[in-house]
Amino acid sequence: MKSYQTTFSIKRLWIILSVGMVVMFGILLLLGQQIYQQAPPIPEAVKSQSGETLFTRADIETGQNIWQSIGGMEQGSIWGHGSYLAPDWSADWLHREAEALLALSASQPLPGVSATQAEAMRRAGLQEEMRRNTYDPASGVITVSDTRARAIRQVQQHFVSLYDGGDPASLKLRRDYAFPVYGELSAAEARQLTAFYFWTAWGATTDRPGQNITYTSNWPHEPLVGNSPTTGTLLWSLASVILLLAAAGALIAYYAKQFDVWRGDILPEGGMATSDLLGQAVITPSMRATAKYFWVVCALFVGQVLLGIVTAHYAVEGQGLYGLPFAEYLPYTITRTWHTQLAVLWIATAWLATGLYVAPMLGGRDPKFQRLGVNFLFVSLLVIVIGSFAGQWAAVHRFFTSLTANFWFGHQGYEYVDLGRFWQIYLLIGLFLWVALVVRALWPVLRREGGKSLIYLVLVSALAIGLLYGAGLMWGQHTNIAIMEYWRWWVVHLWVEGIFEVFATAIISLLFVQMGILRTSTATVMVLFATIIFLFGGVLGTFHHLYFSGTPTSVIAVGAMISALEVVPLLVVGFEAYTRHKVEHEAEWERIYHWPFMFFAAVLFWNLVGAGLFGFLINPPIALYYMQGLNTTANHGHAALFGVYGMLGLGLTLYCMRGLTDVTRWNQKWIRISFWSLNIGLGMMTFLSLLPQGILQTYASIEHGYAYARSAEFIHSPIMQALVWARVPGDVVFALGVFAFAWFMVQAFMHGRKPTPETAAIPKPAL
Repeated sequence: MKSYQTTFSIKRLWIILSVGMVVMFGILLLLGQQIYQQAPPIPEAVKSQSGETLFTRADIETGQNIWQSIGGMEQGSIWGHGSYLAPDWSADWLHREAEALLALSASQPLPGVSATQAEAMRRAGLQEEMRRNTYDPASGVITVSDTRARAIRQVQQHFVSLYDGGDPASLKLRRDYAFPVYGELSAAEARQLTAFYFWTAWGATTDRPGQNITYTSNWPHEPLVGNSPTTGTLLWSLASVILLLAAAGALIAYYAKQFDVWRGDILPEGGMATSDLLGQAVITPSMRATAKYFWVVCALFVGQVLLGIVTAHYAVEGQGLYGLPFAEYLPYTITRTWHTQLAVLWIATAWLATGLYVAPMLGGRDPKFQRLGVNFLFVSLLVIVIGSFAGQWAAVHRFFTSLTANFWFGHQGYEYVDLGRFWQIYLLIGLFLWVALVVRALWPVLRREGGKSLIYLVLVSALAIGLLYGAGLMWGQHTNIAIMEYWRWWVVHLWVEGIFEVFATAIISLLFVQMGILRTSTATVMVLFATIIFLFGGVLGTFHHLYFSGTPTSVIAVGAMISALEVVPLLVVGFEAYTRHKVEHEAEWERIYHWPFMFFAAVLFWNLVGAGLFGFLINPPIALYYMQGLNTTANHGHAALFGVYGMLGLGLTLYCMRGLTDVTRWNQKWIRISFWSLNIGLGMMTFLSLLPQGILQTYASIEHGYAYARSAEFIHSPIMQALVWARVPGDVVFALGVFAFAWFMVQAFMHGRKPTPETAAIPKPAL
């Protein structure tokens, strides 16, 4: 039979991967250059026709920094990116300004025309005035009519009252938006904040020079100003669906054709291992030192879920927790900031700790000072978590008197990279230290014969983990938010969602090879092939987050077509599930790894549902045009982030626990409860609450406009509030799984590790 290894040349796959990455990142950087050149300009001043200065560049840039310091994307959103309870501030300003300008024009009579004709003329005049680009590149000045200047002042007063807390009429909105109780701004700060909000709304309603589409490609949907999907948005959406179907058919046909070949080449040439080879590995001092990392994983996991429960409750009771003055100390902005950051931190800690545990095990020894490096990195992790969280709490509670100090040590206000710049740099240094520890521990493996391609892929992906996080340092304190968004998604999409998955896939395959349950050549080809398919769609798929973020229309074209390919590998999940089942159920001794394998199986399921189905629901431009920043995004985020990356992190944790604890004394009951509660709870959370909320919001966005779908009026409507409460059963079941997992870990560590033969009586897992 033709072997799996000869189906593909490993060298050829490396060439395809290398050349492909050069091309893909080259295009990513080329379009990034266009984003720099075509971002909405920040004017030197905004003036009325009579010469009154409404805002200056300093006002806009300082307003952006003020917005960041009070939580930024964790309290509402800009251009659809951020949190979901408060409004999208750009869409909200745009709608309020349009209504104010329409009301002012209605006060001026139009003699000789009917009321219907007058209304049509006023709406046409409104659209013409608000969409006309009056920015003068020579002077850097935006000029608006005196009437529009009056409308801007009216809207500005609304936001000043909202943020300085001085108007009793604004108190209800502050509660609905879950604003901090004691986080008011001064009137001067609030006015500067409104300058930033105005500018983001101006970019969303002003046509690009020489074109009839706005800087945000007509987003958000706002009938008053004529914002509706562009022709390109619709056509590229259709093209992406066609490409998805064609690519899916081709890949499935290929898998079906090669299935018999692959099935025969899965197991090692000498047959399945008859005992647990890794169970015989010596647990080195540095490997034992990773135990504390997994304690922290549990603590962060529990903390993240508790904060998530509180954050979700704020959607009902914006400034309290069942009557308790909880928001006085931990307002929504803080709980959501910590909730999202802890999600990334505990998952990343589990993966990084796995690398530190596995590398010496495969290398067969501890390099000099390896344990010291592991312990130093652990202390650094604690310092970064505690220091960055303290800075964010201080920022939201207005303890920083300097916006520059806030940028470095407080709250940057950009979702998933909220920590101050100092903590970012510290974390980047820590990541490179981790890379060095992993590389030096794996170095002896490179001297051995065979299987080097897998090691090289592990090392390359580990290095990329450090490099890609460095993209978060590419913006400064006053960087245009359109440019910042480009680099932020390098971190969120390529670092969190991309290269970590490549690293995890490579290291799991490497472990399977070392366990003697997977052929080296098969594992190498499978991982390289999967990496090529994933990254070819994933690198340029970054642009599907940037359709409407002040980017040129070329971003929509590339993002729509390439990101459709991200879904294609998920359509052959059945083949991968078969492969996993084949290697995970061949020998009796493998039941030791039953629960890690079960969590890996859950990754496949949620990869299909959370990343695939829920992801493609919002992926095409025409869908995201109406859905961006709605609960459909939260639905995808929860199912993909925890369902895929979280489950993978828990599976890797259990894998390492195999050597750190006595597996013969594991309490199977608690881990079984945890596994099923986490999966069932996540399913209830998404299908009973988040997805229905998102669908209702999408209907409102299409029917009435995006601002209405994000308004307090709609978010706090009876049906939306009922759906918020519908999340409670799923949250309870999910929380049960979290606490069961934590209790299992406590018991496992308390029992210690007993160096008995792996053939000792091991309790058979009960499903």
